Amino acid sequence: MKRLKLFIPLAIFIVIAGFLYKGLFLEKDILPSALIDKPFPEFELPTVKDPTRIVTRKDLLGQVSLVNVWATWCPSCRVEHPYLVKLAKQEGVAIFGIDYKDQRDQAVRWLNQLHDPYIFSIEDADGRLGIDLGVYGAPETYLVDSKGMIRYKHVGVVDEYLWRNTLKPLIEQIKLEEKG
Repeated sequence: MKRLKLFIPLAIFIVIAGFLYKGLFLEKDILPSALIDKPFPEFELPTVKDPTRIVTRKDLLGQVSLVNVWATWCPSCRVEHPYLVKLAKQEGVAIFGIDYKDQRDQAVRWLNQLHDPYIFSIEDADGRLGIDLGVYGAPETYLVDSKGMIRYKHVGVVDEYLWRNTLKPLIEQIKLEEKG
């Protein structure tokens, strides 16, 4: 019986090592969101370029769109930004921005210098909308249908690969579903 007790630490080690090994092969880019197939959160916030203009969830309705969480302090957002400009101009994708925990003057400068792909950018200076969305950081992008339901969430940079293989097919599928 004493010898059997000697193997308990080894058995625990093997179980823990098995879980760690399995974790190595999980998809790292997929972070589940409790908001998938749920309405985009209610909000009432100013836009970055015009702080007197207050927008709400209703302003996002009516078209399938991307909602992109970005910030001037985010290096990955700088990498992603030119591709968002391309999507808005060349593909005609409706994109709304959420400027997350940022300084308005820096955000306005960013949009003026690097071009503005957004229909409008929401100023989320204190991060409350980000908290309601379950934002891990920037950049994050949500695919929202015309009724305001979140259909997909991507954490990280939107690029050509993600657009062609995930976002574009999902947008086309949602548009077909909405036509009936």
